[in-house]
Amino acid sequence: MPCASLPPKESNLFKRILKCYEQKQYKNGLKFCKMILSNPRFAEHGETLAMKGLTLNCLGKKEEAYEFVRKGLRNDVKSHVCWHVYGLLQRSDKKYDEAIKCYRNALKLDKDNLQILRDLSLLQIQMRDLEGYRETRYQLLQLRPTQRASWIGYAIAYHLLRDYEMALKLLEEFRKTQQVPPNKIDYEYSELILYQNQVMREANLFQESLDHIETYEKQICDKLQVQELKGEMFFKLGRLKEAAEVYRELLDRNAENWKYYEHLEKALEPATIEERLQIYEEVGKRHPRAVSPRRLPLNFVTGDKLREQMDKFLRVNFSKGCPPLFTTLKSLYSSAEKVSIIQELVTGFDISLKACDLFSIYDSGETEPPTTLLWVRYFLAQHFDKLGQWSLALDYINSAIASTPTLIELFYMKAKIYKHIGNLKEAARWMDEAQSLDTADRFINSKCAKYMLRANMIKEAEEMCSKFTREGTPAMENLNEMQCMWFQTECATAYQRQGKYGDALKKCHEIERHFFEVTDDQFDFHTYCMRKMTLRAYVDLLRLEDILRQHVFYFKAAQSAIGIYLKLHENPSTNESKEQEVNSENLSAKELKKMLSKQRRAQKKAKLEEERKHAERERQQKNQKKKRDEEEEETSGPKEELVPEKLERVENPLEEAIKFLAPLKSLAANNIHTHLLAFEIYFRKGKFLLMMQCIKRAFSIDGNNPWLHECLIRFSKSVSDHSNLPEIVNKVLMQEMKSIFINKNMKSFNEEFLKSNSTSIQHLLSGAKMMYYLDKSRQEKAIAISTRLDDTLTDRNVQSLTSVLEALLDGSFGSCNTRYEEYRTACHKLFPFTPAFMLSENEDDCINNPMNHSALNHDVLCNEI
Repeated sequence: MPCASLPPKESNLFKRILKCYEQKQYKNGLKFCKMILSNPRFAEHGETLAMKGLTLNCLGKKEEAYEFVRKGLRNDVKSHVCWHVYGLLQRSDKKYDEAIKCYRNALKLDKDNLQILRDLSLLQIQMRDLEGYRETRYQLLQLRPTQRASWIGYAIAYHLLRDYEMALKLLEEFRKTQQVPPNKIDYEYSELILYQNQVMREANLFQESLDHIETYEKQICDKLQVQELKGEMFFKLGRLKEAAEVYRELLDRNAENWKYYEHLEKALEPATIEERLQIYEEVGKRHPRAVSPRRLPLNFVTGDKLREQMDKFLRVNFSKGCPPLFTTLKSLYSSAEKVSIIQELVTGFDISLKACDLFSIYDSGETEPPTTLLWVRYFLAQHFDKLGQWSLALDYINSAIASTPTLIELFYMKAKIYKHIGNLKEAARWMDEAQSLDTADRFINSKCAKYMLRANMIKEAEEMCSKFTREGTPAMENLNEMQCMWFQTECATAYQRQGKYGDALKKCHEIERHFFEVTDDQFDFHTYCMRKMTLRAYVDLLRLEDILRQHVFYFKAAQSAIGIYLKLHENPSTNESKEQEVNSENLSAKELKKMLSKQRRAQKKAKLEEERKHAERERQQKNQKKKRDEEEEETSGPKEELVPEKLERVENPLEEAIKFLAPLKSLAANNIHTHLLAFEIYFRKGKFLLMMQCIKRAFSIDGNNPWLHECLIRFSKSVSDHSNLPEIVNKVLMQEMKSIFINKNMKSFNEEFLKSNSTSIQHLLSGAKMMYYLDKSRQEKAIAISTRLDDTLTDRNVQSLTSVLEALLDGSFGSCNTRYEEYRTACHKLFPFTPAFMLSENEDDCINNPMNHSALNHDVLCNEI
């Protein structure tokens, strides 16, 4: 029946429904809905039906909710309430585009409804529809010109659209309405002034920014920010003398801030090294206990002056026992001269301290305590580990452990050395030893878990983490709930190395969900930040969310997921019936029946065990979660369960890979691996123009990349093999390839690549692979090129040699097991401690299964996060 306006009694009930919804009294709301709908005259009242659906949605009954809301909308399609409710329902399901359409329909029926306009503006800023957001905020400003949020929201819209002039006008008009005495400090007013100043700086209005800061300086709470802004503006305006004065004051406040020294140097413009040194000496006299004035000159001094300064710096830190000393000096290791001086000085200290407890036999005065020698040896272990001289590094760390077997840092360092050697099992063992010395230290616990994951010890890593996770919940679940992404990324790569692709994909999808949740969590801040006037932080949040998937955790997860989907595309998983069919080929009928019966029993037992675990897990979660958490979970709707087996048997792996790739193409376009991963996907899909696009973008980043070289050759050969390409496509491809190959054929292009990169193992390996790829008769030549181990090679490390070993096994050069053994023996002579190069007990199994090698050696030299 058509909707009729409600009489007073039912109208009051409807108002109580709205009130119950706002106060989250959902059961009472349903009672009032029933009271209206039970009346035959109003049984089809659209707005009441819609509110009943919205209330049911809050109780987790999503299907019923949609049914009632749609029914209500059909009965009263001209009601702004019904459209608004339908929009709220869509918003709860994260269907923001659909919700915006519903709100716009509601506004056609009631254009000045404040609540609908506010809800629409929230979705527009969430979806970054900045033009629409500006229009909506303008309507809100017209309707509520006395409200603070109306002015601020409208100004932020112009700021985000880079219309700085209009944004500043609006902010200034609003500031004039604030009745804050000049001598009073008000936090919200202070934040408004600083936000104004931020807009001025982004508009390059440096003089206006400086005048603004000086005018309102007394009313700004953050005095440090005031000084930093003054220094920055003086510098931008070329007033270097005043800038230098400000940075001197800032250094008196914090003498360890490296940026202040950098700005002070730029402001003073020293002409010689002596003048630069004088700057640091002046600060050092005023702050004798500060480390930075003594450390920073080591970056630019040379010769005898460097030796003198370095000697003083090292002695002070060794005497007082400074564990992070090597970390402080690590940036100097790009200079061979500085490395040589450090090694000469510290080895001299070691010899002298062992002999007479002094840094030098020529010194006089008090002797050094035994701990000084300990820290010298600890430093030398780090030093030689950095230089790749692991035998010496182990000697020094072992002698340090022998003298002080209770110091965690020593065992931590020993584990790190073994990690760099490539012995991940031993590294995990020593990190576990370090962890056992202080079981209450969460940092060392996390490091130990990470090392275990690198060694593919997933179960042990989970048990290690369980010491700090919530009791009664499996560690894996709790870590996922806490969005512990370092653990999940390492776990995903560990599963990938073991060939457990379903479990690895589950972790990758969990990480992807975390990023979605982080994006979604910003929703509440759109109103909160304007209410609390944290405007600078709010704009920073919006800009962070825009580039969120640039984060290294997402890149690692996406890279792993894409790699797995590519493998699944090439080797699709067979279903259970096919596996049984293969296994039963050589069995008699009786044996087959017995085998199938055994499999059924095992499956039934596993299913019952899984159901028991699931029920127990559900019970624990139900007991532990609070009522509010349950309501939030119900409101957001249940998530689809990630089942490893289902993820591994996906129908179209390449389409799934593209889902992970899409954010990388827009947000990590400066990373060459993004385009090379894209190439690998499109190569398998046969999309030639997209392949060409990926190659061009990668080529503009690094035209000499070895992986890119392989892609170029494969692409060129693929184009030449496909003679049936459309004429226009073929013309475009040939034109673009000429600019890259410079009219050379593939073989001569590859030969030139090998010649110009004759000192790089990675480049030689890629060139040799392509040599064999283009001409199978040149196998011996290709293998000889890739297995070179002379002293001229610049990247003769564990990672490079391991990649060559894997190539000898995975078919990149055809069958060449004998050459593999020769190469492994040669690598073992260079790196005797690396397990990958040792003769294993199951050598034959390793040779027949290349995955054993890649599992051991994947990411051997990855930097720790």
